[in-house]
Amino acid sequence: MDDQTTYTPPAVWKWDKQNGGAFSSINRPISGPTHDKDLPIGKHPLQLYSLATPNGVKVTVMLEELLALGHSGAEYDAWLIKISDGDQFSSGFVEVNPNSKIPAMMDHSTTPPTRLFESGSILLYLAEKFDALLSKDPKARAETINWLFWQMGSAPYLGGGFGHFYAYAPSKIEYAIDRFTMEVKRELDVLDRRLADNTYLAGDEYSIADVAIWPWYGVLALGGLYDAATFLDVKSYKNVQRWAKAIAERPAVKRGRMVNRTWGEASEQLLERHAASDFDNIGG
Repeated sequence: MDDQTTYTPPAVWKWDKQNGGAFSSINRPISGPTHDKDLPIGKHPLQLYSLATPNGVKVTVMLEELLALGHSGAEYDAWLIKISDGDQFSSGFVEVNPNSKIPAMMDHSTTPPTRLFESGSILLYLAEKFDALLSKDPKARAETINWLFWQMGSAPYLGGGFGHFYAYAPSKIEYAIDRFTMEVKRELDVLDRRLADNTYLAGDEYSIADVAIWPWYGVLALGGLYDAATFLDVKSYKNVQRWAKAIAERPAVKRGRMVNRTWGEASEQLLERHAASDFDNIGG
């Protein structure tokens, strides 16, 4: 309904999938699988089922960073989950993540295998498993986890709020766009003030906090999210700009952004990843 001032909520809400905007074909108010299908399993203990959305990129960047640090046990298979096709509602995927959201992961190095869902949980699990990108110092560790949880709590404003109403909603609602724009700009200011005196979010060392936050706010600052750079005046956040550009140049970040990517240039897409050598054949 375009004129929101005339809308009166009913006593009991009923689902109308024709009024759901760009994702009406896959959004629904219930959980559980829609069809039976097992997930594929590759040769590595870590099996990732994902798509290169910001939440998916967090995990592929993390895995590539671990491999760059020499952790061979972080080798992984990354399987493409086409959320527009409803792959996340298969029985196999729902068994790993009952919330039917990417990314999801299985660690087959444990007995029985460990299921992992929620990107922040996956990052924390991998950091602890490989003793990397998470300081042992109690204060630094706490600061890292502070910012990791900040991202998990803040991203719904940027993704589900601002992104939805600015880019995907079937009609432009001024109140909704203003409401979430205010929140996103406040969050950018939080980051900018933090980065004024710190190289990275948790301090002087790159950590899972940066891995979690960059695919959302770093990519936004560089103009690559929702085509909203001008609208949000992202260039005015100078410290975020410095941080975002530095992380974008990390080789592991460049690789991680390609995995499970289905849009952009062919040279930027690696639909599935099963070995480091797969990057050599991108676009070929």
